Amino acid sequence: MSRFLYSILFATLLPLSHAQSEQSIRGQQIYQTRCAECHGADGQGVADVYDEPLAGDLSIRELADLISRTMPEGEPEKCTGKDAESVAQFVFDSFYSERARWQKNPPQIRLTHLTAEQLRQSLADIYGHFYNRVATVSDDRGLKALYYDGARLKRENRKIDRIDGVIDFDWKRDGPGEGIKGDDFYVQWLGGLKVDQSGRYEIVIRSSCAFIFRLGHPETEFVNNHVQSGDRTEFRRSVTLTAGRVYPIRFDLYQRKRKTGQLPASVSLSWKPPHGVETTIPKHHLVPEAPRAAFALQTHLPPDDRSYGYNRGLAIDRQWDDAVTAAAIEFGQTAATDLWPEYRRRRRNDEEAEVLSDFLSEIATLAFRGPLDQQARQFYIQKQIESTDDRSEAIRRSVLAVLKSPWFLYPSLDSSRSESRQVANRLALTLYDSLPSDSWLLNLAEKDLLKTETQITSAAKRMVHDYRARAKVRALLYEWLHLSEAAEIQKKQQLFPEFSENTVAQLKDSLDRTLDAVVWSEQSDYRSFFQSAPIFTSDRIHAYYGDEWSAKPDKTGYLQPTTQTGSLLTHPYLMSRLAYQDSTSPIHRGVFLMRFVLGRTIRPPQEAFTPLSPDLHPDLTTRQRVELQTSPQSCQVCHRKINGLGFVLENYDSTGRFRQKDHDRPVNVKGSYTQRDGSQVQFTGPAELAEYLANSHDAHTAFVNRSFQHLVKQPVAAWGYDRLDELTRQFRQDNCNIRRLLVDIAVVAARPPQTEERVTTNE
Repeated sequence: MSRFLYSILFATLLPLSHAQSEQSIRGQQIYQTRCAECHGADGQGVADVYDEPLAGDLSIRELADLISRTMPEGEPEKCTGKDAESVAQFVFDSFYSERARWQKNPPQIRLTHLTAEQLRQSLADIYGHFYNRVATVSDDRGLKALYYDGARLKRENRKIDRIDGVIDFDWKRDGPGEGIKGDDFYVQWLGGLKVDQSGRYEIVIRSSCAFIFRLGHPETEFVNNHVQSGDRTEFRRSVTLTAGRVYPIRFDLYQRKRKTGQLPASVSLSWKPPHGVETTIPKHHLVPEAPRAAFALQTHLPPDDRSYGYNRGLAIDRQWDDAVTAAAIEFGQTAATDLWPEYRRRRRNDEEAEVLSDFLSEIATLAFRGPLDQQARQFYIQKQIESTDDRSEAIRRSVLAVLKSPWFLYPSLDSSRSESRQVANRLALTLYDSLPSDSWLLNLAEKDLLKTETQITSAAKRMVHDYRARAKVRALLYEWLHLSEAAEIQKKQQLFPEFSENTVAQLKDSLDRTLDAVVWSEQSDYRSFFQSAPIFTSDRIHAYYGDEWSAKPDKTGYLQPTTQTGSLLTHPYLMSRLAYQDSTSPIHRGVFLMRFVLGRTIRPPQEAFTPLSPDLHPDLTTRQRVELQTSPQSCQVCHRKINGLGFVLENYDSTGRFRQKDHDRPVNVKGSYTQRDGSQVQFTGPAELAEYLANSHDAHTAFVNRSFQHLVKQPVAAWGYDRLDELTRQFRQDNCNIRRLLVDIAVVAARPPQTEERVTTNE
């Protein structure tokens, strides 16, 4: 049915849905006389009295209860019983509920520029397009390793050809293997570095041997120690890397005979990830196959606007403009030094002026997400070429003009493009945070083969199977788990002497592997996060958290799920992050569950408060202290919802270690949750809560909504009030399959609401 017919149907039903009941009319009268003075005639708030608008997700029953207990302020006895119910009905129908807000002010798709991550990804894909190869998703890990007897690459001297999981060797004075002399050999490692998180990395190489380490490009010598100087054996260099990319590695190591002072041979390749600790680069971040080259923008980009709860390209200021200019200049230089020589070599038999024009046109066509018209070609290409005799300068000028253009920076300015090109643009933006650059997707767009829902769905399914999509999904899950903002986890050493930054680093790695194992499994079942999550462990984690954290005998490194360890909900990384240095925090844990896992609205506290110190109440458990501190009526408005969830997780201490007692008293893990429909659910312990979250409609809706916001960076209600319900319903019908949800969201986002009726179902 077209949107026009839907509009007619909606208009005919509107009077019925807006018809005020007698109760609602009475509620309006009471509200205007007793409430509007503080809250405004339409619940919009009153400056210096009660600034916050009356909006939320309480049921009418909960609203009535809240009104009868707290309003009017200081005189709640004036509005109780039937009066409170009438006011609740009026407020809910008029401006409080989500539907009322949507009817008054339907969300719109905002014009936004590229976010920082979208800018990084777009430039990386423009660069990668010229090498015509994208890293293929594979389970193979480690680096190709070729070992030679003698310090030169001679095929007849190759003794070992294998895959090395990590580079961390101490051969002393022996050779690396049979038939290889300890004082004269050559090793070459080839492959790629798989990056899951954008940010600043420190690469650390320790070796007593000579070496050249290349990263990102076959000609880029990231660290050159071919000619050894003195006794230096440690080399550090920092670089910004982009999530979802595989950066090619070539590591050449030389052990040469010395006349005096032959050193034992050793080598290690480590890194310090963003906000992490230094560690040997693990096997799951190394792959034996990689693209020939990959680009990583080094320009620092300012943070994005998060006023809507997710990153959006809304801020336009001098800082943003300067950063975009610097990024354009950086990429222009890279285009001149890396891309142009490669492009010219491929067409060495053609006229250089023609080749240069084609090269710059190809960059602009990718950046503008479609072919150039004559006017654009004249300004962005020909004018820049004619302005200088220096080819490199012409490239830099053209690229700067292109990347500063609104046609690049504002992806939605594509209404003049064909329908299929618009769909390709939105698919790439939704699933990759990028633009179309893969030849197969560009071909579909050029042939206008992205018009039907079947065609769009097929393309989206293919795009999900990509490291770029995997990186974006990892970031989505971090948003869902409230982990996207870096926070240092520290505990009091007097209480937890064995809990260190290395423990935290391994817990984070464990969490990452668990997230990947669930999403990219055959079932891709959201419910597995709470029912049977494959939790990864390590020797350090096992030593700290006990026998429940010992690995299965299959050498995969994963646990056998138990009641203590079988749920993402109680993962120590989450539990330790949602806690204080010396004690648990049921409030932090309850807020996390309410806002992020269940998607409920919670008003921020009117005043900052300091938790009661355990030293002041040594005889009280943490639960009892929280109950004492949040007992005032003004606190209970929110904490009656928060505490009931946070208390259920009290079995896990400040470091996420399982416990049964707190201050020598049995831990009370009973709690409750009031659902959106007003009904209450009771829990005893985290296992019951986890089972509820696995199957909860509220939790499913919250996950779908969070996924849409992160992927599309627009409100799902802009596609219609019922769109979230439709996506959630399909998600549940698909057995909570996360990958199918990604495809469903991408298909919806590929068709803007105003043109949705153009999509046909005919093949």
